[in-house]
Amino acid sequence: MSIPLPPAPPEPARRPSAASRLALIAATLLGIGLAVWLVRSIGWASVAEAARQMGLGGFLILCLYSLGLFALLGAAWGVASGEPVERVPLFTAARIAREAASDFLPVSQLGGLAVGAHVAIAGGVARARVYASMIVDQATEMASQLVFTLAGIALAGPLLLGGGGAALHGAIAGSAAVALAMLLAILFGQRRFLRLATALAARMLPAASAALAEIEVELARLYASRGRVALSFLFNLAAWLATAGASWLILRLIGHPLAFWRMVSIESVIAIMRSAAFLVPGAIGLQEAAYVVVGPVLGLAAGPALAVSLARRARDGVLALVGLAGWSVVMARSRKKSRRMAPL
Repeated sequence: MSIPLPPAPPEPARRPSAASRLALIAATLLGIGLAVWLVRSIGWASVAEAARQMGLGGFLILCLYSLGLFALLGAAWGVASGEPVERVPLFTAARIAREAASDFLPVSQLGGLAVGAHVAIAGGVARARVYASMIVDQATEMASQLVFTLAGIALAGPLLLGGGGAALHGAIAGSAAVALAMLLAILFGQRRFLRLATALAARMLPAASAALAEIEVELARLYASRGRVALSFLFNLAAWLATAGASWLILRLIGHPLAFWRMVSIESVIAIMRSAAFLVPGAIGLQEAAYVVVGPVLGLAAGPALAVSLARRARDGVLALVGLAGWSVVMARSRKKSRRMAPL
């Protein structure tokens, strides 16, 4: 799960600058290098043994479990949108495509959000509703993450306050501050930002101005339904707990069981650290480092902790193939439909 700010409404496409592309490539390469160094430091043998313990059957169980996790995320977005429940599978597919693009394409998580939006739009959801509901879903996801994190830190309070956890205090506080700032920006700045963007676009791009105005109206309509916003929050909170459940399942499959509450604590700390690094594609390397550092403090040895991260990477890779293939099919059908409807 990831929680960056949603992409801007559609405007004429702009190619990223050479500097931003180089920065993205450099961050990715550094992350890969860090991940390789961690595996070599802890030992390839421990990683191979974890893979042997899990086996193909265990890995398939993990992938099936993760589809249920994405169903929760799709339900959270679908509820926020106000669309009929029959469209939850569409939002689930869009969410899988979004995560696949964020983790395995050189577009960062912001680009992944755009991919998810394209899938939902191609599936027949109105453009303004897609972008407005994405903003609501992001707000409820970030709010639920803060609740999840506070609960995890409370459960692990004695361990984090001890000597072993002292080194994490600064990282946790800094990451939490970034996440809180992002949440406040979404909660209190989204409508002001849209109004400002609408005013600027009216002078420069009339078509974009109309699109932004539609999103602003749709956003106000969605927020008026407090029950749907609350339900979206609960679905996202369930998804955070299911994320901890996935790691708990991995540890059982590789023969290193850990109490579920400890896994909640570990995942809550790692999730908020990962959110602070949302510009790095898939938080490559940073996620692995977080597991290796946080795990031992909360009762999980570095070897199994790294195995959890790598098993999640492998699972994400399989689901990414599914998500990107689905995205390609949806976009191909959308282009074909546009050509049929185009005037001769």
